[in-house]
Amino acid sequence: MRSRRAPGQGRLLLAAGMMVLGGFLPWVYTYAGPVSGAVGAGLWVFYAGLLALAGGMVPAVRLRGLVVAQSVVCAVVALGLPLWQVVHLLRLVGLQGWMPGPGLVLSAFGGVLCLLAARQLSQVRPVQA
Repeated sequence: MRSRRAPGQGRLLLAAGMMVLGGFLPWVYTYAGPVSGAVGAGLWVFYAGLLALAGGMVPAVRLRGLVVAQSVVCAVVALGLPLWQVVHLLRLVGLQGWMPGPGLVLSAFGGVLCLLAARQLSQVRPVQA
């Protein structure tokens, strides 16, 4: 039986992996040590990554609208929370004393991939039987 994956679900699965991994990696490096994403907004990105994983595994040919909506929600979470974290740190301490960690960067790039997957999935035309 042939798989019924839409062109964009692979990108959504990659984004899910980046978001799940990025949720637990260090989001910020400070002089006091790294700050894990799991103690804050990284958990929300992890949960959104699981939602993106589900969107990448369902048959998108029949449930295209649902998968596109899931991708957009995941992109908003995965882009919004890292952006909020950076703006919050800039307001608190400026540019000195901290550096973005790999979790923050992976989460944000996962959000970008979710947006690209949503765009690609929204352009898929239904297959005529």
